[in-house]
Amino acid sequence: MSRTPMKLILTQEVSGLGAPGDVVDVASGYGRNYLIPRGFAMPWTRGAEKQIDLIKRARSAREVRSLEDAKSIADELEELHVRMRRRAGGSGRLFGSVGPADIAAAVREAGGPLLDRRRIEVRDPIKTVGSHQVRVRVHPEVTAWVDIDIVAS
Repeated sequence: MSRTPMKLILTQEVSGLGAPGDVVDVASGYGRNYLIPRGFAMPWTRGAEKQIDLIKRARSAREVRSLEDAKSIADELEELHVRMRRRAGGSGRLFGSVGPADIAAAVREAGGPLLDRRRIEVRDPIKTVGSHQVRVRVHPEVTAWVDIDIVAS
C-alpha cells in the first residue's frame, strides 16, 4: 500500500495543520476520508489555486488584526462569567448538549466579544449541569479559557 501525499487547500482552520487558504500535503486517506467529506479542505487544482486569494481575504476579514488585540480579547474572555440555563433531568444531565455555537451566543449575551464558533474548542460535548472550562483560540499565538456555569432551568 502506497502512502502518497495528497495536496489540499484548507477551507477551514484545522488544528495542527493550518488555516483557511493554506496549501498542505497530507496522507491521502486523511484527506479523502476526513478533511474533504467534512468540508475542511478541497482538492488542489490549478483552478482551485485561484480561489486561495478569496479564501484568504475572507479569513483576514474575520481574523483578529494584531497580537495586542488578541491579548486584550483573551483577557476580556478570561474575566467574563458566562452563565447558561438549560433544561436538565433530576440527576443533572442535560436534555441535549452544549456546543460551540451555543457557547459563542452565550459569551455574546454575557457582554463578551463576538466569537467564531470554529475557534471554540470543547474537549467533550457538555452534557451536565455545573462549571466547565472551554478553550478559545483567539489568535494563532493566543488562547483563552472561558469559565461556563450551566444551571438547570
